[in-house]
Amino acid sequence: MSVTVRIPTILRTYTGGQAEVAAEGGNLGEVIADLEKKHAGIAARVLDDQGKLRRFVNVYVNDDDVRFEQGLETATPDGAGVSIIPAVAGGC
Repeated sequence: MSVTVRIPTILRTYTGGQAEVAAEGGNLGEVIADLEKKHAGIAARVLDDQGKLRRFVNVYVNDDDVRFEQGLETATPDGAGVSIIPAVAGGC
């Protein structure tokens, strides 16, 4: 399945500055693996050492937070939009 992945500014160095890239995969794990093949180094910023989603990175398939779905097994139907959103912290 072909999906469009929205890349946050902080990760665009891996995609040559592109804000959106195409990726293939039937589920989120396959999409991230395809992203890694096409844009080496990006998976390490999204996944931890155990291959799970990093705690402070939110990922959505269409409008659904994958943490409340099936995580990396969340289906990515053809034409879906995947958004990678790093957590923002700060304040006083």
